[in-house]
Amino acid sequence: MRRIIAVVLILSAFAAAAQAQIKIGNRTINVKKAVQAASDVANAITLSDEDIASMSHESVVWMDEHNPVDTLEYDARLKRLTAGIDQVNGLPLNFKVYYVSDVNAFACGDGSIRVFSALMDMMDDDELMAIIGHEIGHVVNHDVKDAMKNAYVASAALNAAGAAGGKIAQLSESQLGELTSAFVDAQFSQKQEYEADEYGFRFCVEHGFSPYGMANGLNKLVELSQGAKASVVQKMFSSHPDSEKRAARMKAIADEYIAGK
Repeated sequence: MRRIIAVVLILSAFAAAAQAQIKIGNRTINVKKAVQAASDVANAITLSDEDIASMSHESVVWMDEHNPVDTLEYDARLKRLTAGIDQVNGLPLNFKVYYVSDVNAFACGDGSIRVFSALMDMMDDDELMAIIGHEIGHVVNHDVKDAMKNAYVASAALNAAGAAGGKIAQLSESQLGELTSAFVDAQFSQKQEYEADEYGFRFCVEHGFSPYGMANGLNKLVELSQGAKASVVQKMFSSHPDSEKRAARMKAIADEYIAGK
């Protein structure tokens, strides 16, 4: 943190001297861009929940505009399943289906839940709701906030590199794409995945779905990944590893729940 503050102060001093650019060795530094980039890094470290919600909303609007959104069969099924599920921990939820061939689902810091139609084709209602609950769990547990913070830091670092000139500067224009990948393709730790699995289990039980939805959904992904449709589940497995072990763990939790009733 001290290093970041120092960088901001030094670069601000250059800007105050009204120098648009300075030369260090053979590189020309765009001071204005460098000041902004350093400020972005500092801001990323202290992102609040409100900041995450705002950035998530902007990214989701961008994604909704760039993906076909189903308004018929899939949408009707999702609305039926999520009827009455309009908030979690005070965060308003909204649901949409992307009519795409990738197998995935994700939840964003602003409460937006996006489910891919190919995933809906492969899951029954209990399994689908468990997966949705799992993704909501990543938001509730602040995993998405951490992922977006990391993406924002990476984006700011690219801008800082771009301040020194070169092709990297052009990448700053794709910041929305970089931020959306934070919750679409985020790589979570085993602990985070286990906690999200448990949240998905509780989510199913709370809303009247099978306690085995989480275990069965994970098992189905394992089976599909080993068969003819392996390529279509590759994307989801890249961001949700160790599904076989997790499925066995969630079955044991469901068995214990049923035994205790």
